[in-house]
Order: sequence, then C-alpha cells, then structure tokens
Amino acid sequence: MIIIRLASAADVPALAELRRVSTFEHFPERDDEDFAERFASWYERESSRRMTWLAEDDGTAVAMMNVVVFERMPRPGPDPGRWGYLANAYVRPAYRNQGVGTRLVEAVLSYADAVGFARVVLSPSQRSIPFYRRAGFGPADALLSRERPAG
Repeated sequence: MIIIRLASAADVPALAELRRVSTFEHFPERDDEDFAERFASWYERESSRRMTWLAEDDGTAVAMMNVVVFERMPRPGPDPGRWGYLANAYVRPAYRNQGVGTRLVEAVLSYADAVGFARVVLSPSQRSIPFYRRAGFGPADALLSRERPAG
C-alpha cells in the first residue's frame, strides 16, 4: 500500500537516492561519489522554505515531489500572502501510471490551498504537461520569465 507523507530530515538518504535515480534516467554517465553529502547539505539549507512529500511502498521510497515556499514582502493592509513553486517530481518507473504522482500533486495542492497560497507554479517537462493539466494547471499568463542568455 502506498503511503504519502511529508518527508523529514530522517528521509534525506531516501530523497537523495530518488534524486540520483531520476538523474540517471536522463544522464546515466553522471556518477558523483560526493552526491549524498552535497544533497544532505542542500536539504539542510533548503528545509526552512521547501516541503517535500514522499511516497512509500512498504517503507521503500518510490516517489517524491516538493514545493518551495515564497513569502511575499509585507505591506500595509491585508497580508500579501505566499505562493509555491512545485519542483523535483519523480516516480520510480515501476510505480508510474498507478496514481502515485496524482496523489503527490494532490497532497501538495491540498497543502497550498490550506495555507492560502496565491498560486502554485512549475516548469514542466514536455512529457509531464498533460499530467499537470489534468491536475488543474494551465498557462501562466500572469507571470513573465527571463531565460539565461546563451553563451
């Protein structure tokens, strides 16, 4: 049975392994013996503003998804709110097309709704666009983006 839950510092090795496996799907030659240590340092730095959901099957990590929380600058009057950036979604191949990703995005969006995020944005891969559209995402007409210049 798949369990979806918030990850904690104790889950860092499992999250690092999911990140390693997801990278190897696209870049099999990218081995990095210091990766686990770098990941743990990154997680510690990011944990105050990033929440990660983990999917487990009988205690084994099979998928993850996180959201970076952006606090808007305060101003006089009503609270200007927060928004989230959904990132680093990954489901192990054996668990794809079984609703695991859907349950993860539902957990993220439930959290976002409960705490009153103004919006949740993401930068999907071409392959994931239909998945996120089914979850209610659409074009970000209210945002502008600048890509890094080539060269």
